[in-house]
Amino acid sequence: TVLAVVKLQHSWSQIFTGETITLRCEIQGGEGKVWKYEWTAPNTNSPPTSSEYRISRVSVSHSGDYRCRGSSDYLLTGWSDAFRLTVSYNPRATLTAGTTIIPVGGSVTLTCSVQSSDGWKYEWFRRTQRTSEVQIRDQQNRDIRVSQGGNYSCRGTRGNPVYYTDISDDVTIEKTFSNKVVVKQQPNWPQIFRGETITLTCEVQEGGETTEWEYKWRGPRTPTQWTHNNDVTFRVSESSSGDYMCKSRRRDDSYSSTEWSEAFTLSGSILNKPTVTLQPSWTQIYSGETVTVRCEIQGGEGAQWTYEWRAAKLNTPPTSNEYRIIRATESDSGGYSCRGRRDYFFSEWSDIITLTVSSKPKPTLSADNTTLPVGGSVTLTCSVNPSSSSSGWIYFWYRDNILLNFSSSDGQLSVSQEGLYKCKGKRGNPAYYTHASQEVQINKTSEFGFSNHK
Repeated sequence: TVLAVVKLQHSWSQIFTGETITLRCEIQGGEGKVWKYEWTAPNTNSPPTSSEYRISRVSVSHSGDYRCRGSSDYLLTGWSDAFRLTVSYNPRATLTAGTTIIPVGGSVTLTCSVQSSDGWKYEWFRRTQRTSEVQIRDQQNRDIRVSQGGNYSCRGTRGNPVYYTDISDDVTIEKTFSNKVVVKQQPNWPQIFRGETITLTCEVQEGGETTEWEYKWRGPRTPTQWTHNNDVTFRVSESSSGDYMCKSRRRDDSYSSTEWSEAFTLSGSILNKPTVTLQPSWTQIYSGETVTVRCEIQGGEGAQWTYEWRAAKLNTPPTSNEYRIIRATESDSGGYSCRGRRDYFFSEWSDIITLTVSSKPKPTLSADNTTLPVGGSVTLTCSVNPSSSSSGWIYFWYRDNILLNFSSSDGQLSVSQEGLYKCKGKRGNPAYYTHASQEVQINKTSEFGFSNHK
């Protein structure tokens, strides 16, 4: 049996517009004879009479069924089975990268492919911002390894004459520098409060000082594009808290960069309102006493603050957290408040604490009985009024103007000797003394039941 068969010269599963192909008519079982050939084909009025059907620059309109038959002397084969030719539009190569970042001292693999077709060799291209597109020599494989940064592209080639696919989209490959980068904060305070203004700086280390760099940031309050500025300045708020990282690249090579820095964590603390306290903690002060007014900022203990004061009599207010009033006078009475300042950042003003300076007090001395019972005693009570706001006193006692070797904080003294008694109060450091109280005469009861009056 003699059969005609149509075969494609190339074993490609897909044919694309613009390629040159050859179909061949083979007469199986008819070897040794001289054959003439007939073809049926789409899109042609004059098919060839040879065993080969060559189509230069094939188009989609060439798709269809191709058949052939042969004749030799009086022998005529039947028509071959149809060979279905499918022509697809010009393909675009696809470039994929295992990773787009070349590690320090390493390389990455690039892969070029043309749909699901076969028979291709590949051309590779690279360009940078300083060089136009250049073909990479001696590279025709589907996979290549590269160790330089740049924009890479590829295309497929096959056939004779050579057929080219459309060139792939670019893939940008970045090379990693060994230089380390760090994020630093200015001012370099261990604690940052919401409302303060800070600057974060991206620093390239290990010899980066002689290179012109540009910088990229990751963080809540940073630009997303490359910039020539290596710092960002902003007011700290709740929305600015988070992790900040940066990396750098040379200005003349946008395809090489450092690794991302380690994360710098910014957390803006909430600053409490300052409080004013008195030391000693007496709100009732007497003229001549020494008292210290202190400004305390809870939560801001580690910060270097300068303090501002609002006070009744401060012509030149101190900048420290303490204001010491030595030998207070009544003109020191009034409200005291403070706030903390660090650079251009201010805390709130504290609530006002009111200091009252009164004239030097005279204690009140009283006795539960001015006559000593036989063999008994009486109780003397010394107090500085008003006792509710006047505290911290220690009381001293005198009998007939001689200081007794006794003091008490409760202001009471039990006596069993007659005499003329008086008392004084003392408190503070340095010690502050009241005036002496009025005198109280304590008499002794005679053995006949009468008082002795001296």
